[in-house]
Amino acid sequence: MTPETGLMGGNIIYWVIFIGTALLSWLVSANLKRKFALYSKIPTERGMTGREVAEKMLHDQDIYDVKVECVEGQLTDHYNPQTKVVNLSRGVYEGANVAAAAVAAHECGHAVQHATAYSWLMLRSKLVPVVSFASRWVMWVILGGLFLVNTFPNLLLVGIVLFGFTTLFSFVTLPVEINASKRALVWLENHSVTSYQSQEQAQGALKAAAYTYVVAAISSLASLLYYIAIYLGRRD
Repeated sequence: MTPETGLMGGNIIYWVIFIGTALLSWLVSANLKRKFALYSKIPTERGMTGREVAEKMLHDQDIYDVKVECVEGQLTDHYNPQTKVVNLSRGVYEGANVAAAAVAAHECGHAVQHATAYSWLMLRSKLVPVVSFASRWVMWVILGGLFLVNTFPNLLLVGIVLFGFTTLFSFVTLPVEINASKRALVWLENHSVTSYQSQEQAQGALKAAAYTYVVAAISSLASLLYYIAIYLGRRD
């Protein structure tokens, strides 16, 4: 196989990975938005808003040092362990519907994980400084390594190591997100925030959100394996 043939084959694989994961990401994102739009029309059993759900769930877990605040944007909800703030988008913060309740409870699930030192969250937190550094430089190093793969292959190896940390972070995030959703669903059901029917809808909303993390992890792993294949095959 000539170098030109190998390069062409590598480019084809790259575009297959890129287009495939981009299409999958779009489908998952579209499904997520569709389900949230649908479930946002279904009221909660007790008429609680996302803010009320978050505050009650936190207090039921004896957590009083975490604030619940409103942030702008759509699906911008997140828990910040450094500031101990559950940030809810306005639609979730003010919404008294199944989608808002599910998201609010999910983010509080992260706060509960933090308060109880959930092992996967602790590991994820330890990786944050390394991943933050890797994210700033990884693509530049990877690009340089690809151009110099035959003359300076160790540069690509460094890029692979950096990219490996971001991939590891993506996979460590999965059990964190899944566990937060499980905590949320159990609490919603036990406190009659959702009915039998709306409990399934809340589960569907959180499952749709979890798929975004699954796709991100798979995409990252596929790219990592592609770069490794280039590094290992540089002498072919």
